[in-house]
Amino acid sequence: MCFQKVGYLLFALITNLLLSGQYGNCNRIIGHNHIHNKSHTHHLATKRLNQSGFVQRSGIHFILNGKSLYLNGFNSYFLMNIATDPSTKSKVTTIFQETSKHGLNLARTWAFNDGDYKPLQISPGTYDEDVFKGLDFVVSEAGKYGVKLILSLVNNWNDYGGKNKYVKWGKERGQNVNNDDDFYINPVVKQYYKNHVKAILTRKNSINGLAYKDDPTIFAWELINEPRSQNDSSGKLIQDWVSEMAAYVKSIDSNHLLEVGLEGFYGETTSRNKPGYYNVGTDFISNNKVPQIDFATIHLYPDQWVSSTNETAQDEFVDTWVKDHIQDSNDVLKKPILITEFGKSSKSSGYSLDKRNSYFSKLYNFVYSSASNGGPCVGGLFWQFMAQGLDNLHDGYEVIFENDPSTATVVSQQSKRMSNLK
Repeated sequence: MCFQKVGYLLFALITNLLLSGQYGNCNRIIGHNHIHNKSHTHHLATKRLNQSGFVQRSGIHFILNGKSLYLNGFNSYFLMNIATDPSTKSKVTTIFQETSKHGLNLARTWAFNDGDYKPLQISPGTYDEDVFKGLDFVVSEAGKYGVKLILSLVNNWNDYGGKNKYVKWGKERGQNVNNDDDFYINPVVKQYYKNHVKAILTRKNSINGLAYKDDPTIFAWELINEPRSQNDSSGKLIQDWVSEMAAYVKSIDSNHLLEVGLEGFYGETTSRNKPGYYNVGTDFISNNKVPQIDFATIHLYPDQWVSSTNETAQDEFVDTWVKDHIQDSNDVLKKPILITEFGKSSKSSGYSLDKRNSYFSKLYNFVYSSASNGGPCVGGLFWQFMAQGLDNLHDGYEVIFENDPSTATVVSQQSKRMSNLK
């Protein structure tokens, strides 16, 4: 992690205040005029200064403005898309308002949509400016409400284009590519990805005027959501790709943290138990040992990964999965770890709201226990938060605080516990 010179940081912070404060956003509220008094503006400016600064890593801890940072967060992968649509744009503001009110300080969302419906990247290196302005709005609104962002740069899956779309682009342009794994090895396809990385990191926000790489609202970049390989179980394919792309990201942006996007599956470097058939070419140990990778991540879906077992066995799997990864992050990686996806689907057999709340509490207790004892696990992000009125995005995992006040209480209690840690 590269520490910033004080003068440059102050310049960036002041620029952020001048360009992305309340004045800069007045014209985005159609038909709404308001006057700012000096004391109100000063209060907002002071609040933004206190929440600004780039998050850094020191050993197994995150540091913000000289103090340890503890996190409670959520996923809303769709923010850019709803920000692009005038009929749903206000939902972005609602989401950050509601989550920050419940103490959530970290959100994870997509900074990609490759050649699919309303794409950000229409074809290699060609972008829809209106969609990019939607992502600008997401970043700007997150900063306004004190929520940091993890921005993911491509999908393993075909949703929103993913690595499959990159391979198709290569094939359409004469490359000898045969399957999705060529995403990791074909030099032309890899350059498409690098070009996208550069486009995102150097993007100048049309609302606050900051390049993304200079914006402290962004907590971290994620190389790829849930990388997997179809053909290489040895782990070499993805390991080489992670090493190359992590170095590339850091060559452009030394301000921000970086993570891979791993679910946490172990490879050949450990004798840890692996769930079912999930030997998918990733390696929690070696992938996260890449020097430019700042922290580890795990996802957790026992209802999918060990679906043939009963609830007791799934609970035992959760306990072992989380404990093993926390221990390895502390003892082997010596880096922080976040649980960046977990949830319980209302579509699963035997689902109840009480079971979901109990599951959240179980994972929150793991996080709090680690964090309060100086351990590496300092945050969790549930999948997924949603505002009312986005019914077409429901996947069974959605959490809507107005509909589920008991879950909102569980989340708020965790936020309070984490914020009280010193």
